[in-house]
Amino acid sequence: MSSLEREIEATRDRLADTIDQLVYRAHPKTIVSREVSSIKAYFVDPATGNPRTDNILKVVGGFVGAVALFALVRRVVR
Repeated sequence: MSSLEREIEATRDRLADTIDQLVYRAHPKTIVSREVSSIKAYFVDPATGNPRTDNILKVVGGFVGAVALFALVRRVVR
């Protein structure tokens, strides 16, 4: 096998590995798993397992504010 053939074979192997990695990363289950882990990490400290009350309160406050604004707008429009 010549040097050129070995180089082509090595390039082909690297390309196959790269394609396998891309297929894995783009698979819907992998994407969902990654996003769920990201959301969990926002609400729970991965190091201690304790809830991050500051982030939880921010989200709850935003939700309550949005509902209150929606209710106010409905009341004004009537």
